[in-house]
Amino acid sequence: MHHQNVHKSYMKAAQAAKKRSETEMPEDAYVEDQVVLGGEPAGEGAADGVGLPENLDALCKEHVCPQCDVKAEADEQRLRAEAEMENFKKRLAREHEEKARYAAEKVLRDLLPALDNLDLALQYGSQNEACRDMMQGVAMTRKQLLEAVAKHGLAPVGVEGEAFTPELHEAVGFDARPDMEANAVARVLQSGYKLGDRLLRPAKVMINQ
Repeated sequence: MHHQNVHKSYMKAAQAAKKRSETEMPEDAYVEDQVVLGGEPAGEGAADGVGLPENLDALCKEHVCPQCDVKAEADEQRLRAEAEMENFKKRLAREHEEKARYAAEKVLRDLLPALDNLDLALQYGSQNEACRDMMQGVAMTRKQLLEAVAKHGLAPVGVEGEAFTPELHEAVGFDARPDMEANAVARVLQSGYKLGDRLLRPAKVMINQ
């Protein structure tokens, strides 16, 4: 009986002490006694990012949002379209430049027979003393005509003594000249002509043996 009374007295004293401590404890102290996660208060841990996975950035990169995929694809298509447009402009510029460079090709090609006749006149007329004065006028006319067509890119091809080149010369026979090396152009029968880098007509030549 005595023990029961002592136990009841003890319980009453403990309950009174608990009520008194709850009444006297400030609110801030109660917050500080909250449950601690990983050695930090729950509120501070959440603010500092405690408990988040360390590979969060990698996870985000692996799971890209659909909007990001659509934007990346649109940017790639835009860059590809810009590159194709730039290549198209460059191709047009090259074609226009080439067309302008060779625009006079037909007219210059039609002038080749006239140049051939002047060459023949000089070749055979120079052998006649009576035609010597006239040949000076023919030579002057040929010189002026060549200077005029040269402004448009036309240039003669084929010179005696130069090495034979199948890309520039058309061999029509052989000759023997001891003053020249073998396979050199021994004689030019008809001059060839180039327009810029384009060969309009190869030179007809005799090859030295």
